[in-house]
Amino acid sequence: MSVNRIATRYAKSILDLAMEMDQVEPVLADMEMLLKAMKESADLRAFLKSPIIAFNRKRQIIGKLFEGKVSALTLKFMELLASKQREMYLPEIAQEYKQQYKDLKHISTVKITSAAQLTPEVLATIRQKLENGPIGFENVEIETKIDPALVGGFIIELGDFVYDASVRHQLDELRKEFTGNLYQSMIRAR
Repeated sequence: MSVNRIATRYAKSILDLAMEMDQVEPVLADMEMLLKAMKESADLRAFLKSPIIAFNRKRQIIGKLFEGKVSALTLKFMELLASKQREMYLPEIAQEYKQQYKDLKHISTVKITSAAQLTPEVLATIRQKLENGPIGFENVEIETKIDPALVGGFIIELGDFVYDASVRHQLDELRKEFTGNLYQSMIRAR
């Protein structure tokens, strides 16, 4: 079974259970904390992926590591993953849980890459235009990134849609036009 299918199934299971128990937001906070911990700790990633450590031992270690740091539901879920020998997929499951949560709450993630830091006013204007625009996104979550190579302007990514209003893109387009040899000299060599 592919990693995506495993992540999707387990994320849906924990999300459904969290909805039944009214624990959706606490489990989301736990998943974000787990993703951060796994990103920062190479030892934790190695531990989860290690085929040498027996699953019973992993389950015990997971219990000791995360007891009191995550909700009881998340802890039981992690122990279940260990008993099913699926703990190595925890990063993918946590990421998929976040995505399914966004789908549930109708949250659209917009990635904005700009040449310089955008002011809160500009970000608020972009959010407002997206929410009140013809498509009308209900909830917009904005992720920003700075790339000085853009020279100026910005790039907005929303799913598969990309709007590139960067100076670098405009310069590239001009370069393509000029290399296409649009100007033909009327003077002939004699």
